[in-house]
Amino acid sequence: MNAPDGTERRRMRPREAAVIALPNGFTLANLFFGIFGIVAASRGDFDAAARFIVFGAVADTLDGRIARATKSGSRFGEELDSLVDAISFGTAPALIMYFAVFQSTRWEWIFCFFFTACAVMRLARFNVMQAGRKTTHFQGLPSPAAGGILATYYWFSQTSLYTETVVADLPWHQMLRFLMLGLGMLMISNVQYAKFPVVNFRSLQGILGFLLVVGTLIGVIFLPKQFFFPAGMAYVLYGIGRTVFLGLLDRLPGRDPSGENEDDEEDPETAPPRRRRRRRRSQRNPTGPDTGREDKPA
Repeated sequence: MNAPDGTERRRMRPREAAVIALPNGFTLANLFFGIFGIVAASRGDFDAAARFIVFGAVADTLDGRIARATKSGSRFGEELDSLVDAISFGTAPALIMYFAVFQSTRWEWIFCFFFTACAVMRLARFNVMQAGRKTTHFQGLPSPAAGGILATYYWFSQTSLYTETVVADLPWHQMLRFLMLGLGMLMISNVQYAKFPVVNFRSLQGILGFLLVVGTLIGVIFLPKQFFFPAGMAYVLYGIGRTVFLGLLDRLPGRDPSGENEDDEEDPETAPPRRRRRRRRSQRNPTGPDTGREDKPA
């Protein structure tokens, strides 16, 4: 009776190994695209460099989703993902910006160092503070978003939306320095950025989330060069505006500034049920709340 079971287990081992290796394969694909983006930028092919960073972001999204779908996530995979993200969304976009804009001077490489350093610190802080927790917001600007904004600037600069409007008259060479500084500071800041919009047809917020997802898909598929950079900047400004607005609300009379209402920053659709679940969980397990798996490292 034991022999068939042992044989079956041996037959399952290659399949299980393949399932475990699949998300890590997408992580390494992200690294491949990041390195290829640097090589393309060094050759002056900035269009291809931006495309490879976008491909890397797609692979970065898929590795986490595949790991959760196959239940093959591991600590090794999380650490590997963070190390790869530091290259693909920290070093690669900074070097693309250097080769495309800054290489004519001797000292502006320091902006590339600053941006990369902030991306590395952001990923290290995420692993320490947020990995393994189920949250609705990122603390700090996610590194894929920051890196994608830098990498797709060249795309945007080649479109008619840039060249045939007043946008082209702006001092971009100077502005890009401050953009890199600002994105770097936002990555290590406490500004909160939403992960994914709530999508349903039961509330106005859910309907708006559905429209946002559909609009994003249309922009990515049909107008990628015109879409990515402005959409990324809108996401950056959204996080800043939301944080400032909530900070002003906390100063109003009657608001609790001590932070006891920790669910105020969550989605209105999900906050009350989560509070109820926390109360029931605390009754069942008085030693502390149960923690979930983080959706995706940033």
